[in-house]
Amino acid sequence: MSQSRMSDGSSSLDESMVTGESMPVTKGKGDEVIGATMNGSGSFTFEARRVGRDTVLAQIVRLVQDAQGSKAPIQRLADAVTGYFVPAVLAAAGVTFIVWLVAGPQPAFNLALLNMVAVLIIACPCALGLATPTSIMVGTGKGAEHGILFRNAEALERLHQVKVVVLDKTGTLTEGRPRVTDVVLAGAGSTEDVVALAAAAERGSEHPLGEAIVRDAGERGLELRDATGFASTSGQGVEAMVAGRRIAVGRAGYLEALGTDPSSLATAAGDLAAAGKTPVYVAIDGNLAAVIAIADTLKPSSSLAVAQLHRLGLEVVMLTGDNAATAAAIAHLAGVDRVLADVRPDEKAAQIRRLQAEGKKVAMVGDGVNDAPALASADVGVAIGTGTDIAIESAGVTLMSGDLLGLVTAFALSRATMRNIKQNLFWAFAYNVALIPLAAGAFYPFAGILLDPIFAAGAMALSSVTVVSNALRLRGFQAPRAAAAIGSVGGRPAAVANRPAGPA
Repeated sequence: MSQSRMSDGSSSLDESMVTGESMPVTKGKGDEVIGATMNGSGSFTFEARRVGRDTVLAQIVRLVQDAQGSKAPIQRLADAVTGYFVPAVLAAAGVTFIVWLVAGPQPAFNLALLNMVAVLIIACPCALGLATPTSIMVGTGKGAEHGILFRNAEALERLHQVKVVVLDKTGTLTEGRPRVTDVVLAGAGSTEDVVALAAAAERGSEHPLGEAIVRDAGERGLELRDATGFASTSGQGVEAMVAGRRIAVGRAGYLEALGTDPSSLATAAGDLAAAGKTPVYVAIDGNLAAVIAIADTLKPSSSLAVAQLHRLGLEVVMLTGDNAATAAAIAHLAGVDRVLADVRPDEKAAQIRRLQAEGKKVAMVGDGVNDAPALASADVGVAIGTGTDIAIESAGVTLMSGDLLGLVTAFALSRATMRNIKQNLFWAFAYNVALIPLAAGAFYPFAGILLDPIFAAGAMALSSVTVVSNALRLRGFQAPRAAAAIGSVGGRPAAVANRPAGPA
């Protein structure tokens, strides 16, 4: 991924994989272009200025490596408990042996030895050792059933501590490709006729905005006529003859150059642009016909997922390289708490660290190359399974469905798993502590009761069975109702409509 400068020609480039900008960016002579981004239309010559270690991709890889290397391994609760419990048990067994040897009835040595062995057996930390891994094993398996892949136990454990969820915009909250959202007519006429003529003219274009118009015509079931005399001005618009009519589609300046006055729709176009949409003008036979608004639309379930995250007590932040107007429009629809826009790829990790500096655990959700450093810097990185390989490699959790409702399920599963682990640790510890006095013979002076080592072994085994059985209860985990509506690995909730990126 080299860093280059355009030396001749012009084109519109799709830079979303690096910058997060959902719309193509028009480039001309002297502008900087990034290697591995997509050339949508036009042709140009460029000169590579930075290669190898100095490229954008190399910088992103270094950021990922630095972030991954700086993470401290999580301290298991079971290790902490066992670290105190085992020495305490050994000391209790030693004291039991000495007390029975010195003060016990005959045969004192035999009774001292049996009671010491009973204490060691009854307090065997097998159940404590099983408490965490069995729950983690069942929890990660249950996650896979719901299309959620946890890279390791650390990711599953950390997720329940998260207080702030940072969402990438393009491809995470939104579909990641432009769609027609509005058609504003200049006068009398049919929306279908205008879209059909514009799509017929744009069918010969490779520009993402033209493809969005063609795709919209297909979704409307419109028949497209053949176009002749197709001419394209890179980054400006196209012109063609369709059914004997001259059709022009493009920017306001492009139509003005062709002799069409777009001023009658300037206010409508300005409102659409303020809502984060891209206005495209359509002229028929030199007369202004309509303005078509195109935007990267919100995923069907995104707003519902954000609402569910709020219900879990989480703060939701949107982080994007897109412009502030588009980001604000998406944030309004999705219902996020904070918006961080115009953030370059190398600044995303720094934004994550600023949030962490507020004393909060942060989860980052993204799908692009530009999200990789932030995913690695976050306490938990969550990758969209339909995204890039480097994003998935940088994350601790992967949502295979690409749907944010899977994130709600991941949080619920993490909390259920950690709750289960704490239950296991409590019962394993309480069980052992409660029976140690019996095994040590503390009740012998009052009731003449001693615990045979054979029964101590049975009780110890029963504690392990109890812990494993409790862990297996996680197999009955059910996804939150809203998240379950999308199924295990895909689908869409029937109650959520596909809404465009703009104010309601």
